[in-house]
Amino acid sequence: MKKVLIVGSQGYLGSKLSGYLRENNFVVSCIDTGFFKEGVLYEFDEIHTLKKDARLIDEADIDGHDAVVMLAGISNDPFGNLSAEKIYNPTRDYAIKIAQICKRTNVQFIYPSSCSVYGAALSDDYLTETSDVNPQTPYSINKIEVENHLAKLAGDGFSPIALRFGTVYGPSPRIRFDVVINMLCGLALTSNKITLNSDGQAWRPHLHIDDVCNSVRCSLNWSPDNNQLNIFNVGNDEDNYKILDIAELIHNQVNGSELNFLTLDNADSELIRDKKIQDGVDSRTYKVCFKKIHNTLPGYTSVWDVRKGIEDLLFRLQEAGLTSREFNRKDFYRLQRIEYLHSSGQINDELYWVK
Repeated sequence: MKKVLIVGSQGYLGSKLSGYLRENNFVVSCIDTGFFKEGVLYEFDEIHTLKKDARLIDEADIDGHDAVVMLAGISNDPFGNLSAEKIYNPTRDYAIKIAQICKRTNVQFIYPSSCSVYGAALSDDYLTETSDVNPQTPYSINKIEVENHLAKLAGDGFSPIALRFGTVYGPSPRIRFDVVINMLCGLALTSNKITLNSDGQAWRPHLHIDDVCNSVRCSLNWSPDNNQLNIFNVGNDEDNYKILDIAELIHNQVNGSELNFLTLDNADSELIRDKKIQDGVDSRTYKVCFKKIHNTLPGYTSVWDVRKGIEDLLFRLQEAGLTSREFNRKDFYRLQRIEYLHSSGQINDELYWVK
């Protein structure tokens, strides 16, 4: 059986992916620094996790594995007195360092990137893996920087894979409520309000977390030997939606829910507000083409579509007994959680734990 190391196993994706891979006959090891360990919505059989900062991972941690899935990273706005460079440069550097170790030791390297690299789309066309990118945030700039380094590193038997995920949604033991479908479903169930933090006119591709896991499984089974970086948009063409259309789908499935827009005096605005949205307009708008992954990655198919996925997520959140108190826990919001750890002195300006 293939031995896989997940770096960043205690986040939204890793908490779902680790069990999924184990159920699909992979031997799974996990490393995580523990920033989001406490954000558990429902009980699950968690794989033992080595607590270690990704910057400190060395060849001994990777030895004996056939593949590394590099989930660890930062995906929120800068906070406190820290610049974007202070936050994101280390995530770029340790991703490349771990990829270099993988190349030296003949270990497969899978990097979860993001369709957010397309940013403010330069055309109305559906964007492919060869389209120009136009990242709008430090997070998406960071993804492109890592991809560019991986492309240069490829060769001599090293063929890394970059999976550009759509906007992920769906149930996970460590769910995030700061991604659009999860947030709007949570709002609808706990407050009967579906509050948009923009005018809702931005386009996004949406991707169920189960299809994320499937894309990783298929990548692990593929093991290309073409000596280049293999980039895949992950999703379905049919799941490109305007945010307003997503809100209306949820509104139609939750009886009595009210659809409105964020204002300055919203009492519940703290967790909903997004610093990247100015005057109600989200400049990050893009539609993505997903033909390549369906035609090229052996075994990959998408199981979920947005309508079915929303229906299932609403059911799963109700089944988990989601309350307003839980929905508003900072543990389920990456920026608020890491801001709390920093402001309370538990992590320092370099984002290391304070002993």
